[in-house]
Amino acid sequence: MTRVADMSEDDLIALFSPRLPQTDAEILGSGDDAAVIAVDGDLVVSADMLVENRHFRTEWSTGADVGWRAAVQNLADIDAMGAVPTALEVSLALPGDTSVEWVLGFADGLREACEPHGVGVVGGDLSGGSEIVVSVTALGETHGTEPVTRADAVAGDVVAVSGPLGAARAGLAQLEAGVRYAQDAIDLFVRPRPRIGAGLEAALHGASAMMDLSDGLARDGARMARASEVRLALDSVLIPVHEAAVFTAQALDADALAWALGGGEDHHMLACFPRESAVPAGWTVVGMVEEGTGLTVDGEAPTVAGWDHFA
Repeated sequence: MTRVADMSEDDLIALFSPRLPQTDAEILGSGDDAAVIAVDGDLVVSADMLVENRHFRTEWSTGADVGWRAAVQNLADIDAMGAVPTALEVSLALPGDTSVEWVLGFADGLREACEPHGVGVVGGDLSGGSEIVVSVTALGETHGTEPVTRADAVAGDVVAVSGPLGAARAGLAQLEAGVRYAQDAIDLFVRPRPRIGAGLEAALHGASAMMDLSDGLARDGARMARASEVRLALDSVLIPVHEAAVFTAQALDADALAWALGGGEDHHMLACFPRESAVPAGWTVVGMVEEGTGLTVDGEAPTVAGWDHFA
């Protein structure tokens, strides 16, 4: 096994960079002190991190899996603004004993996730570290549309989600228990598959507020409620729970609805619309926006809190 420490940084970059995706918006890509990209409309920027043994484990995820996840969760953040993702900057810290094959797989995962959306990796940085840390800055553009924030929901709006929830949490539960009841859920934990473009679709249908569900419907919905100074009143019967989460919960004697509310990492969209007829096909209405504060499920505060990075 060839290790990162066995190669010079320049030689590693020379292996790594050609495997990364490119974008048509790129004027000057990686290899210089900064990248230059063309922008149509307003520039939208987001950043996210993945830390080994906090967000992923190498015994569960390959380098390609981690590259895929790093890309997708950032593409979803741009999509959540109703914008179109165009480019990523990716920085990677690695212990010296990390295999070069893992690093090349990481680049392949980035490419697999980005190429269908025309997104390129235009630069970044490499560093040594005590654990693997991935830092991604995502760039997008509005193409003349107004960005959709989480702060403009109003009483009377309907609340909807763009996909079934709880699968990623069900996958994590199986990996933690050392069992495999529903492979679909495990696959969706290591490689989330939100429908990138659902956010732009929602914006074009008049969404008043929107965000990516990365930390769970309960926590992220409460964030939207707080930012908009309203109450999100959800109906548990309406919340779409992924069938793999239902099956896994039955096998592990767990609560699939709790996973859908608090699991996170599905990276589907949560959005508010002025009326039910504005909700795009494929989305599911899960509640209403009311006067008040916070988030309720069936009229009560939820008993699950969602993902907390410091808990």
